[in-house]
Amino acid sequence: MGLTILAINPGSTSTKCAIYRDAEEAWKKGVSHGPEDLGRFRRLHDQLEFRTTAVRDGVRESGVRLSEISAVVGRGGLLKPLEGGVYEVNERMKADLIACRYGIHASNLGALIADSLAGELGVRAFIVDPVVVDELADVSRFSGIPEIPRRSIFHALNQKATARKAARALGKPYAECTLIVAHLGGGSSIGLHVRGRVVDVNNALDGDGPFSIERAGTVPAGDWMRWVLSHQHDPEALQLKLTGRGGLVAFLGTNDFPSIECSAEGKGPLDAGRSDQLIHALCYQVAKAIAGLAAFTNGAVDAVVLTGGLAFSRRVVREITERVSFLGPVLLFAGENELEALAMGAREVLLGETNARIYEG
Repeated sequence: MGLTILAINPGSTSTKCAIYRDAEEAWKKGVSHGPEDLGRFRRLHDQLEFRTTAVRDGVRESGVRLSEISAVVGRGGLLKPLEGGVYEVNERMKADLIACRYGIHASNLGALIADSLAGELGVRAFIVDPVVVDELADVSRFSGIPEIPRRSIFHALNQKATARKAARALGKPYAECTLIVAHLGGGSSIGLHVRGRVVDVNNALDGDGPFSIERAGTVPAGDWMRWVLSHQHDPEALQLKLTGRGGLVAFLGTNDFPSIECSAEGKGPLDAGRSDQLIHALCYQVAKAIAGLAAFTNGAVDAVVLTGGLAFSRRVVREITERVSFLGPVLLFAGENELEALAMGAREVLLGETNARIYEG
């Protein structure tokens, strides 16, 4: 019998799940949750049974018997900073996620849903490479303000999985590669992977690196401070200015990148010149961030790797590649592939190829 793994990725308005038989996707579904569904829950944890039921019902529709499932794996949420890898869900992890000790995000439910279903089935529950993976080199932690060190919050799950794919394409072990991986999406993270560790990366959540579709990225600090002082905004509104309503959304009022790209070609509803200019600037900032990371290794890079939703855009890939190909080959793995990454991480543990880590809390 092969391994059958259920992977779960809860987001703010949906719960995505998939079943993998060995390394092949056997079924996938995304369940949308409208405001009327989630609005009745006061706390994030109160959504647990609702979302677990949605996954359970989806699996029944798939035709896969629950008794066939070998393990359940959920997207890792906001936990304490930790090293990359596969973590078995334990009581300390659940307690931190239920209390939202390190922040509130729908991904906190991933481990809890996985644990609930795994308990019913008598199998193990895991998370893989949560967004708080922190492997920064000491030199990468410094900002110019001692009280505000740089933090590692990024698309660790897809970055790590894509880096391993890139290493295989290069014919080398991931632990022997030097790769710069750019995850390009609603938010963008640019990470330097050296011997299996992400030693430098921008905080893709709230204020570091290139601007993206929905993120402001690094902004002029003094101007930002003066803008905040002159506008009576509450903290939530200020956070949205950086995360959610920054970037292309702030300029064009939409996060629909295909529409923005069509407009840049004179075929869409937005101003063509402005759309073209902003795409060009976005690509330039990403390329500048990629080139900047190469300084860590004195320019010695095995490959630059492009991934995420924006990597489906031929223009984005072309413009970035033109600016960074001097560093080495540019490899393309478009899309996020998060469910696959979750399932493959759990599979490696079940096959004994790696050991599950223990979350200490």
